[in-house]
Amino acid sequence: MRIAQVAPLFESVPPKLYGGTERVVHWLTEELVDLGHDVTLFASGDSATRARLVPGAPRSLRLDQGCMDQMAHHFVMLERVFGSWRQFDLIHFHVDYIHYPLSRRYRVPHVTTLHGRLDIPDLVPLYQEFSEVPVVSISDAQRKPLPWLNWMDTVYHGFPRHLYSLNERPGNYLAFLGRVSPEKGLDRAIRIALRAGVEIKIAAKVDRADKEYFETVIRPLLSEPGVEFIGEIGQREKGDFLGNALALIFPIDWPEPFGLVMIEAMACGTPTLAFPNGSVPEVIRDGVAGIICHSVEQAAECLAGVAALSRRECRKTYEKRFTSERMASDYLRIYTRVIERHAQTPQRAVRGRPGRDLEEPRLVPDPGNLVPSA
Repeated sequence: MRIAQVAPLFESVPPKLYGGTERVVHWLTEELVDLGHDVTLFASGDSATRARLVPGAPRSLRLDQGCMDQMAHHFVMLERVFGSWRQFDLIHFHVDYIHYPLSRRYRVPHVTTLHGRLDIPDLVPLYQEFSEVPVVSISDAQRKPLPWLNWMDTVYHGFPRHLYSLNERPGNYLAFLGRVSPEKGLDRAIRIALRAGVEIKIAAKVDRADKEYFETVIRPLLSEPGVEFIGEIGQREKGDFLGNALALIFPIDWPEPFGLVMIEAMACGTPTLAFPNGSVPEVIRDGVAGIICHSVEQAAECLAGVAALSRRECRKTYEKRFTSERMASDYLRIYTRVIERHAQTPQRAVRGRPGRDLEEPRLVPDPGNLVPSA
């Protein structure tokens, strides 16, 4: 199958440091290549892949100090995607909704994995307009705000089995890995550790939007005994950081669409102490790969219980549910279904606003030209 993967340009594929979506795109792309598919990856020019790479920008935009308008590069990339659309049996988008007006107008099978939160009122009119777009969720919980979308399926994230190894002899600290922000609950994680009298190590990045939260809420807590702030780490450091932890702490305060760090910890044999928001009850089987708590006080009390969980069972749970082989297999089934539906769809007109549908010849341009013909 000739497949295009279209990644965001904010991070390279895979990311040099923090980055969830781009990391998942990397694992999926490489697995599809291993399965013998002809894959083209649209991503930043500093990406590393065995697929055919088409750069949408010279380098990842977050680390490019000279980049002032990140969306400009994404639109250049979309021009390149749709300029070569006839080369693909299917295009798989990971760039949220920015391609919808174009993918509506080109007769090419496509699917979009939604990687973010959907409980945003502004998304309702958007998806009322683009209700035909086939989309994939990364957890069933992610769908709840918009259950009426054209959902193809839910596909949980996965990564290669060799990426992390089981560590049955961890250290005695709690690990917090991810992003410093109110919704990720770092302040609660620190309070849990302090209440339980356990060391906590924090490997996290601080985005510009969260600097005030970091300075006013988090920085004062970093002087407490047993609190160590490491900063942002990359893939190479993750295995030791997570594998040596007594437990991962994940006290989120938002509808988490997936939570990649939970399965990364699971692959190391490290259980998770988490709050039951978003996808958490789907990813963490309570009492097997972690314990789900509802308050700082309860989490501190549950720490002994989570540390007693079998690390071998954590690893087995990862191997059964969250490998890249399983993820690629799930997506290939969706690709086949989307292609079959596309072949059965009448090609008379492309849907527009009610009463404003236009005949397809006026909407489908030549491959290198995005201006509708007169």
